[in-house]
Amino acid sequence: MARLGGYSNFAATAGDSGFVLIRVLEAKGSTPRDEDAWMLISRTAAFGTIGGGRLELEAIDRAREVLAGAEAAPMALPLGPAIGQCCGGHVTLSFEIIPPARFGEIEAMVRAEDARDPDVWLFGGGHVGRALADALLLLPVRVHVVETRADELEMTPLGAERHLTALPESLVKDMAPGSAVIMLTHDHALDFLIVSAALARDDLAQIGMIGSDTKRATFAHQFIREGGDKDRLAKLVCPIGRKIADKRPAVIAATVAADVIAALADWRAAHRQTQG
Repeated sequence: MARLGGYSNFAATAGDSGFVLIRVLEAKGSTPRDEDAWMLISRTAAFGTIGGGRLELEAIDRAREVLAGAEAAPMALPLGPAIGQCCGGHVTLSFEIIPPARFGEIEAMVRAEDARDPDVWLFGGGHVGRALADALLLLPVRVHVVETRADELEMTPLGAERHLTALPESLVKDMAPGSAVIMLTHDHALDFLIVSAALARDDLAQIGMIGSDTKRATFAHQFIREGGDKDRLAKLVCPIGRKIADKRPAVIAATVAADVIAALADWRAAHRQTQG
């Protein structure tokens, strides 16, 4: 996983002095990150972020003072003109020295955070599917690419999980709640089977399909004709992505990735409210 690899590279910079774990203890008003955001600081490197800007620079300076022997006391910062930021909120940070003997705890924390990343399932590994996988692999999601064609699946970008199956629609029932499902296959009949399986669920963050308004209308007509509940069609986003003149795969992928990450964030926010 990307963050775990980044952590391993960072941990190698810490040496015997260890590093400092910075956490956002409290975030009031408009702040760049929420409570429980964290980052790690060694004498020469940093991993993660608590929001950037002057806030982060001052936190890094304090962390390195702690590594040099200063007291690891919390630091409260108003995000206003005094530190060159205009958020207007207020942040309290904690600082904790992590010696080499505890590096395993931090690795477990990074693994746990990676494990919470939502799944994005891409059905179709053609030009747009590969471009979208590339775009999503830069984001905190787990990317799955599903194909019926072995040669297309072989070209899937490294880092995505590959699934070769003659019945891609059969994978839908076992997806984790909160997953996003995006259809980019070479076969409209296959799209129909996968979307129909996805629309049968009530716990997916997004069901999207590459295409056009005409493709959506054709799909809707067939779905209703075959006994589908027309109210469920509201969950289908088609065409997914922003309508722009440039239709190169990488450009289409950028707009679809933005749609996907927004839908995942909305689902998580709604889910937290339901649980809380």
